[in-house]
Amino acid sequence: MTYLPADARYDSMQYRRSGRSGLALPAISLGLWQNFGHNRPMETQRDILRRAFDLGVTHFDLANNYGPPYGAAEENFGRHLAADFRPFRDELIISSKAGYDMWPGPYGNFGSRKYLVASLDQSLRRMGLDYVDVFYHHRPDPDTPLEETMAALDHIVRSGRALYVGVSNYDAERVRRAAAILSDLGTPLLINQPSYSMFNRWTERDGLLDTLEDVGAGCIVFSPLAQGMLTDRYLKGIPSDSRAAQYEWVRDQIDETKLARVRALHAIAAERGQSLAQMALAWALRDERMTSVIIGASSVTQLEDNLGALSGPVFTDDELAAIDEHAVG
Repeated sequence: MTYLPADARYDSMQYRRSGRSGLALPAISLGLWQNFGHNRPMETQRDILRRAFDLGVTHFDLANNYGPPYGAAEENFGRHLAADFRPFRDELIISSKAGYDMWPGPYGNFGSRKYLVASLDQSLRRMGLDYVDVFYHHRPDPDTPLEETMAALDHIVRSGRALYVGVSNYDAERVRRAAAILSDLGTPLLINQPSYSMFNRWTERDGLLDTLEDVGAGCIVFSPLAQGMLTDRYLKGIPSDSRAAQYEWVRDQIDETKLARVRALHAIAAERGQSLAQMALAWALRDERMTSVIIGASSVTQLEDNLGALSGPVFTDDELAAIDEHAVG
């Protein structure tokens, strides 16, 4: 059946401008990291993407190695784009990244011009696109000069492969240097994508939002639900089908002290009439300089629950103080 998006798709979503750019992003964006590989039913993927767009989620966030296997999320998204979203391409923001390992050898990782340009060309072929709206350098490279990496991003924009460029996992000092280099080249830094949640507040200590404001860039965060910890899933321990049960690096972050914090935050959310996930997303968006938060979704129900974060009450000072007692990270 031909997909026709909801006529009211822009009525309830909030959109926030990225820094001093002309680009507005939905306050909640959909990330395709874990749930759009070849191990997930295409019908489920399709339903999530369609429902997201029906609810005003115009930004789909990908990377070259999202899967599994690497490249699968972009391949599958390309199929959904061709089947459902091609007529609405100009209503979409499609982003991708390169910076982590993608193929063997010295040219398939980190931040060289060789890697970034080749990787984006591969991403465009997988998705069937002429360009992405935003292309990110996915992580700092300790060996490649920052000047080379930023020059590659500038080249990518000038060559028509991307409309905007961003960085991910950059701290405040590196953001400031990257933005200055890009400014001299004539291509502004659009946005930075760090990790951030109630249990991961390094960006506050780093002064990242202040730096991004200074350079005119936005901020879009990943893992705002702390790999599922800031949901109702862990109130009674670690479920067998949870991400913590599947991945040791997630499980290693969980102990009884953290679970006690989860339960306390859940109680605060309940008093606000929200799920814990909704409160955690609203909390991450509490600063108006925060452009967007990226969520994952394994079902339409989960997607809809998370988007409910935008209709919750404004935080009171007492609520924020109570959250701070348990939001430690």
